[in-house]
Amino acid sequence: MSSQSTIEHKEGTEKVYSFYLITISSSRFEEFGAVSSPEEASDGSGELMGKLVTSSGHNVSKYELVPDDSSLIKGAIHRALESDADLIITSGGTGLASKDVTIESVTPLFDKEIPGFGELFRFKSIGQIGSSVILSRAAAGLLKRKVIFCVPGSPNAVELALSEIILPETGHLVKHARQ
Repeated sequence: MSSQSTIEHKEGTEKVYSFYLITISSSRFEEFGAVSSPEEASDGSGELMGKLVTSSGHNVSKYELVPDDSSLIKGAIHRALESDADLIITSGGTGLASKDVTIESVTPLFDKEIPGFGELFRFKSIGQIGSSVILSRAAAGLLKRKVIFCVPGSPNAVELALSEIILPETGHLVKHARQ
């Protein structure tokens, strides 16, 4: 697409959007329990997500901390779907360890997958982590006309995903999700 076509395609998408943030971490949940802010759980990645969202002019409608438990992850996703949030971001539980069940819990719920997110995230991650990028299972999709992203829990991954992919495309994504 030429830059003029890109501008026309994204026309009318520059609005304030609301994000529902979910950190998935059993160790953090065991230490802090159910909290309503990342600061209460010493969650650096959660704090970074919130800071990036708000510094881009958007709102955080809610933050949740849940353990690596499929039914609890799905419960958080369903609460997020019932909220006024336009986008849902999960952080953590995307690795290959047996306890990492975010992808198995969330992606089967999708009405549509957005494979380009995971592909682009891994491509952009090569510069930071090299061939270890093959371990990343970052994913995104649509569910009930809301966009859901599953990103790794490291601060570097959160910053890359939000700063370079999610936030620049927020309005565009929401526009298409609602059509």
